[in-house]
Amino acid sequence: MAKVLSKAEWKRRKKLIKYAKLGVILALAIVIVLVLLLGVLKIVRNIFSGDSGSETSAGTTMKQELNITEYFLTPNDYSRPQLELTEVKGIVIHYVSNAGSTATGNRNYFESLKDGESGVSASSHFIVGLEGEIVQCIPLNEIAYASKERNVDTISIEFCHPQIDGKPNAETYDALVRLTAYLCKEYSLKTEAVLRHYDVTGKNCPKYYVEDAAAWTQFLADVAAAMEKK
Repeated sequence: MAKVLSKAEWKRRKKLIKYAKLGVILALAIVIVLVLLLGVLKIVRNIFSGDSGSETSAGTTMKQELNITEYFLTPNDYSRPQLELTEVKGIVIHYVSNAGSTATGNRNYFESLKDGESGVSASSHFIVGLEGEIVQCIPLNEIAYASKERNVDTISIEFCHPQIDGKPNAETYDALVRLTAYLCKEYSLKTEAVLRHYDVTGKNCPKYYVEDAAAWTQFLADVAAAMEKK
């Protein structure tokens, strides 16, 4: 036989149910507030870090495989204009033309242009250092000021070199090949789409590969071989 509850017991149970519902509502409200706060914090962080949003699909996996350090330039009119890079049709290779300088040092040079006092506009998506380190200065969904009219549809890579002849050392060369191959695979490009700065503007850049055509041919062959390994 079912137990008959007293009036007082009914009231007590109704209060418990009411409190339980209030508890559930309060917990949901807390979750919603936390989600909103996390969203706001992410937006604020992106604003202050100069991150213009998600990159193309080349982003996370590439950084893990190649040990790329993101060191984005501050948004500005002279080295990181935050103009959208809507398509990638080529990769343009440059040398830093400052023998013995580091990847971070060249990145900081681009950063120093932000006030416009020098009258120079320049930057690159990536800089490959003397120890094979790779510094990324510009997100892959933004243009860099590197290759004149081809800024709008290319990704730029600069590499460091120990001597004035512009020849990369072994560590730099290996990282340059792997980075170029990865980008070609990611954007479905053939090695014909890998260009010297010289091929775009006629400038003697990258010096070593302009003055030694055979070395450039070998570089492209090494990139093709690296693409086959992936």
